[in-house]
Amino acid sequence: MRLTVQKTYKMFVNGQFPRTESGRSLEVKDAKGKFLANVCWGSRKDVREAAVAARKAFGGWQKKTAYLRGQILYRMAEMLERRNAEFITELMAMSGKTRVQADQEVAKSIDRLVWYAGWADKFTQQFGCVNPVAGSFFNFSVPEPTGVVGIVAPERPALLGIVSTIAPVILTGNTCVVIASQKHPLCAVSLGEVLVTSDLPAGVVNIITGKASELVPTLSKHMDVNAVVDYRSDMATFKASAVEGADSVKRVIGHLNITEKSWYDDKKCQNPYWIQEVTEIKTAWHPIGV
Repeated sequence: MRLTVQKTYKMFVNGQFPRTESGRSLEVKDAKGKFLANVCWGSRKDVREAAVAARKAFGGWQKKTAYLRGQILYRMAEMLERRNAEFITELMAMSGKTRVQADQEVAKSIDRLVWYAGWADKFTQQFGCVNPVAGSFFNFSVPEPTGVVGIVAPERPALLGIVSTIAPVILTGNTCVVIASQKHPLCAVSLGEVLVTSDLPAGVVNIITGKASELVPTLSKHMDVNAVVDYRSDMATFKASAVEGADSVKRVIGHLNITEKSWYDDKKCQNPYWIQEVTEIKTAWHPIGV
């Protein structure tokens, strides 16, 4: 009798799938409390290594044309579409959703990637401007990527939540370190398999699984992380992150208390201003030619 080969869920760092250096693991159970799989219990060192990978990838990724970044996001949507059956099965097993509900989440995740892909070569025009000045100069204000961005993904919805938080960050040229859902992490790891086959350069997206209580403070304190966007923590944890991030003049942004239902609302969670939050306005002067 043949035994099926069970999937080993690892982290996604620098385009590879390493185990945690700590050797620890967390059990993932289904809605009825039955064991599903083990995932890596990431450590502070894992976060630091992910930040190094993200910083290394930043220079090359920000230099890609906006058109190419949009095409890569669209490719991510294509690859997710090809593997929709796998994600539907994981969502049903992990979160107890019906097939209809799981199918809806996967479809919305694909659509959201396509929507953000379209913004890659348009956000500069939306958030940039030509400023009026009293002189023979042009004065341009242009949004540019912040750098390495830490993301604390929501617990639910497991797939739509992480897709909706990664897309607005990377389309601008940022790279990121993502703390995946602690209770429902399987789709986040499987998403790494989609990313690695989507022409996304290694290190642009790094996904760490484990306990947010251990990982978020390390992300907030890290001197080479330029911003943290938190979609999960309680207010006390968020305020602590803001204090910890102050030493490196880190931008700490909170979108707390978003309900699972709201993630399906395009007016609330398909937001171009989430793109603006992880950019910095650079102003340039240029003389007017005769």
